[in-house]
Amino acid sequence: MSVDYVFGYGSLVLDDGGRGTLARLPGYRRVWGVATDNVRAVPGYKMYLRRSDGSRPPVYVAFVALEPHPRAAVNGLIRQVSSRELRDLDGRERNYDRVEVTEEIEGCEGGRVWTYRGSPEGRQRLDRGRAEGAAVVSRDYLEKVLAGFDRLGIDERKAFDDSSMLNGLPVWDLERVDLPA
Repeated sequence: MSVDYVFGYGSLVLDDGGRGTLARLPGYRRVWGVATDNVRAVPGYKMYLRRSDGSRPPVYVAFVALEPHPRAAVNGLIRQVSSRELRDLDGRERNYDRVEVTEEIEGCEGGRVWTYRGSPEGRQRLDRGRAEGAAVVSRDYLEKVLAGFDRLGIDERKAFDDSSMLNGLPVWDLERVDLPA
């Protein structure tokens, strides 16, 4: 039986207490690459409310994704996952498609390595949000991503900064609300 690993390069770095092994994925950089439509209520998913007044703004909330870039390499963590954990991650990462990067990843020997790349639908939602001037980033999400790399140390945070193009979108104080299934 093959061992499965997941390469986290965004919020997954801090999940599970930041457990895992440092790794790099050459040929990519981080960007605001996907979004969720905050107007649609998807059972079992999430929505965002303004912290200031509790209202639900009609925005597209953006998340980090991978973009091909020949002179970059994305750093992150790989961690072993069970088949159940992989299914759970597939359900959680609805703006992404799980893809195998075993042959591309640096820092893992043995087993299959998966990561989550922005789905066409997730990318289209972000494109719509940008076109409408309604694409935003949740401050909590951004802080979680940065905290994960801060926790890995100054060199990994610098590598994060060097391999990321995370600008151009306003950061809002939003509260994530998980919706019942």
